[in-house]
Amino acid sequence: MAYDDSAQPVTTTLADYLLPTVSEVPPIKVELVEFPSTKNPLGVKGIGEAGTVPAAGAIVSGIEDALHDYGITIGEIPITPARLAELIRAPSAARK
Repeated sequence: MAYDDSAQPVTTTLADYLLPTVSEVPPIKVELVEFPSTKNPLGVKGIGEAGTVPAAGAIVSGIEDALHDYGITIGEIPITPARLAELIRAPSAARK
């Protein structure tokens, strides 16, 4: 990201933001380290779930942060607009 003298971003779109090329990125050494699972006969583990597991927690955390003044703690998903309205209207003791 590029900023002006007032600390305002001047890189405002992806068209303005240049991706690093081979001349800016250092060499990368890739190493494979195997840790077979003991929970199944093949020793395999999931691989694609890693990017999806923390997403719900991050979204819940953001909503809780935005509603900090209400003292809301979200303990289940999905988080629907109706559920949020219910949590906001609930007495503070029932919000946990």
